[in-house]
Amino acid sequence: MKITAVSTPSVSIAPQVGGNAAPAPAAAPAAAAPLESAVLQPAQEALRALPDFDAARVAELRDALSKGELPFDAGRLAGLIQRFHGQG
Repeated sequence: MKITAVSTPSVSIAPQVGGNAAPAPAAAPAAAAPLESAVLQPAQEALRALPDFDAARVAELRDALSKGELPFDAGRLAGLIQRFHGQG
């Protein structure tokens, strides 16, 4: 199995016509709501510095799977996916 990068297109939701919904409030500028920015900023910077994924670990797991060193139960995986998505 080959794993490739997939980009997910952004999804925009249009308001329904004829509804009684109130207009959405305008988003507040980031500078206007500092919340805990002084506390969170170091953590956000550390997260930005991390790679999206650990390529070396992915290669290691892929190799172990191909050699049969890592057990894989497709039925169990399918059951977990169904349970996670509320179908089981």
